[in-house]
Amino acid sequence: MERRYYSFSRYLREKFGRPVYKIPLEAGFNCPNRDGTVGYGGCTFCANESFSPYAGGGLPIARQIAEVKQRVRQRHPDAKFFAYFQAYTNTYADPETLRKLYDPILDDPDIVGLALGTRPDCVPDATLDLIAGYQSALEVWMEYGLQSTHDATLKRINRGHSAEQFFDAVGRSKERGLKVCAHLILGLPGETIDHAATTARALNEYRVNGVKFHHLQVLKGTALAEEYRAGGLSTLSLKEYVDWVCTLIEVLDPRIVIQRLVGDTLDSRALIAPIWNRSKSEILLMIDKELERRQTYQGRNIEVALDEVE
Repeated sequence: MERRYYSFSRYLREKFGRPVYKIPLEAGFNCPNRDGTVGYGGCTFCANESFSPYAGGGLPIARQIAEVKQRVRQRHPDAKFFAYFQAYTNTYADPETLRKLYDPILDDPDIVGLALGTRPDCVPDATLDLIAGYQSALEVWMEYGLQSTHDATLKRINRGHSAEQFFDAVGRSKERGLKVCAHLILGLPGETIDHAATTARALNEYRVNGVKFHHLQVLKGTALAEEYRAGGLSTLSLKEYVDWVCTLIEVLDPRIVIQRLVGDTLDSRALIAPIWNRSKSEILLMIDKELERRQTYQGRNIEVALDEVE
C-alpha cells in the first residue's frame, strides 16, 4: 500500500527500478563550528558519533563501502547504492582535496548516487562547481543541516550560520542542477509547532527537493545535556512528535521527497531524553496510522500553489 507521503524508497524505486541503499561514510572531515573557524564546541545537540556508524572509526572509504554492500547484497543481490558522506561537514576542504575523496566513487559500478552531508556556510562556488561535475555519472544530493529557519533558534543552539546562508546555498546549488535535502530538528528549544510549520513552508518556497525530519535528542556529553539537567528545556513526547510530523507533512509540497521521518541513535546508552521505548518501525507505523486517522496526506494544507520542484 502506498504511503500518504512521498517517501524516499518510492522515489528511488521510481528512479532506478530496484532497491537502492545509502552507504554512510566517514571521511575524516572536521567542522568549522568545532575547530574555531566559526565557533568552538559545535551545535549544542551535536554528538556525531551517535549518528554515524563510522564516525571516528578511521576505516578506509573502500572498506566502509564493501562492508555495507556485503550485508545488503545478502538480502538484495541486485541492489545499487548511494555513497553518503555523512559524518561532520563533508565539503569542508579545498576542491582538490574533495576531488581526491569523491573521485574513487566513480570506479564502483554499484554506486549510482552521491550524497554530501554538509553545512550551508561550507559550499563556496568552486566547491559547488566541482560537485556539479559528478552529475554526468551520478545522482547528486546536497544534504544541508538547516534545523530551523528561525535565527533566534539557530543562535540558541550555537549553529554558527543563519537561515539566509541556507537559502543562499540552496539557490546556488539549484542553479547548478544539484538536488537539495534539508535536515530539520523538531522540538528545538523555544520552538512550537508553528515555528516548525514556518520552516517547512520555507522549504516549499525555496523549492528544495527533499527533507529529513529528526526529533530533538539530548545526548550525553553535549551542551544540550547540561541545559536539560539544569531544567532549561523539555523534549517532545512520542505522541507530540507524531502529531508534529503529520502536521508538517500536510503543509509540505507533495513533490518534496521525505527522506526521513524520525531520527535514531546508534548508541542508546548515550541517550538521555526522550526515552520513547519504541523502534523506528513502530514510530513510522504510528505516523501512518495518524495520517490515516486524519484522512490526510502530504500537501493537503499548502496555502499557495507553487511551481514544480526541479
